[in-house]
Amino acid sequence: MSDQPSQSPAPEAPNQTEVGRRDFFTLVAGGALGVAALGAGVVTVGFVSPNVLFEPPTSFRVGHPDDYPPESVTYFEDQQVYLVRTQEGFYAESAVCTHLGCITRWNPEAGAIQCPCHGSQYQKDGSVVQGPAPRPLPHFAVRLMPDGNLLVDKLEQVARTQVLKV
Repeated sequence: MSDQPSQSPAPEAPNQTEVGRRDFFTLVAGGALGVAALGAGVVTVGFVSPNVLFEPPTSFRVGHPDDYPPESVTYFEDQQVYLVRTQEGFYAESAVCTHLGCITRWNPEAGAIQCPCHGSQYQKDGSVVQGPAPRPLPHFAVRLMPDGNLLVDKLEQVARTQVLKV
């Protein structure tokens, strides 16, 4: 026998590129918590930021009375209002059909306001000629401002016989 110590093979160094099971689950849990925190942050920012609905103003100027010839019907698309000038004066009426809320159209050939959705027809003054519309078009207040311009106020409904004489 020899007096030489036996040489046992040197232990292998652990491979640094392998991820152990415990480390893998730690990474997965950390990623899940990160995604949850990011989602909570997005929801919080959405909650804190103002939720504003921008609508056109309910009262608006439409210009000088001389801009509208007698017996004219002018449609203001952004306000969904007709401004009608007759020999007696001015009135404003809604362009929204009283049946289901479709936007009506002025038909100068027929001399009527017509709903393209379900066939309702209105006279120029907003009264129902042909259904299914259950009510006439509502009229809005029209005022002459000190600067000489007309102002339509959609918050104030007036009688269909009320006309601004200018």
